[in-house]
Amino acid sequence: MTTAGIEQSRGAGPVGSARSERLSALIQQHGALAVLVIVSLMASFSFDSFATGDNVSNMATSSAFLAIVALGMTFVVITGGIDLSVGSLFALGGVLAAWGSRHGTLVGLLLPLAVCGLIGVVNGLLVARSRLAPFIVTLAAMLGARGLMLALTDEGADTFLIGRGSLLAELGQGTTLGLGNPVWITLALFVTGAVVLRRTRFGQHVYAVGGNEDAAALMGTPVARTKILVYALSGLLAGLAGALNAAWLASGVTILGNGMELEAIAAVVIGGTLLTGGLGYVSGSLVGVLLLKVIQNVINQIGSLDSSYQQVVSGAFLAVVVIAQTWLGRRRQLM
Repeated sequence: MTTAGIEQSRGAGPVGSARSERLSALIQQHGALAVLVIVSLMASFSFDSFATGDNVSNMATSSAFLAIVALGMTFVVITGGIDLSVGSLFALGGVLAAWGSRHGTLVGLLLPLAVCGLIGVVNGLLVARSRLAPFIVTLAAMLGARGLMLALTDEGADTFLIGRGSLLAELGQGTTLGLGNPVWITLALFVTGAVVLRRTRFGQHVYAVGGNEDAAALMGTPVARTKILVYALSGLLAGLAGALNAAWLASGVTILGNGMELEAIAAVVIGGTLLTGGLGYVSGSLVGVLLLKVIQNVINQIGSLDSSYQQVVSGAFLAVVVIAQTWLGRRRQLM
């Protein structure tokens, strides 16, 4: 073999390894988007009513509330944490918004943000300062928030309504350019979240804490403050989602939010965020939410399948994604 051939042979390994690593990263980041496009195209050709304006608008609006919750969950999971309280905070936020709307739109909107944000701060303090397990802390918050919501509604016997002519109701039920206002609010929040995560020092701290907490602390990263802020953000966004949902329904419904924390986690993981922390994408979480909603809508379009199949399909899809992420992560480490 010539000298040039030897040099080419030596260079082929690193080049091939780098190419494979880029391919793995691309699949991990945009794999869910590719699946979403494929499933949507197949559904459009299979069902006449799937790609209609009304159906797309309804899917977008119903996805908005889960997407807002998933946005906060994304920040938490990137730090290596978990927040099981968001489903209960979503329900509590809706009840507080409906109850507060009797005293004006401003109260109806700010009250759930303040209460749910404060619960998020408490979660963050217990996780960051007391070094308690996020699973236990947020599980306790989930039960506490659900209990507070039931106390406010007399065990669910009282349902607070939002006046249909109020500004709060318009915020949830109004439309702009053919899409519901909650959709535009969600898009604005995701753009802001992406900028914060990718372009600010706080976003760098979030990734650093999730990547290696000890190393981040040695580099001067405010680990405790970062954790407190992400849990506060998660609680705040869950309360906002609940308030918008209550405005959309014109009432604070107490039975909502059950299992929403698991849906949010599923969407975040499907979107490419690692449960171990240190890697995640805001845009991926939005794609994950849309994919779950599209799968649910397709099952509804079929008609002959029970709604429980939605959970079966979502669970199976989540298992496949987690296995794929684990395999891709290990492959990238070996390269």
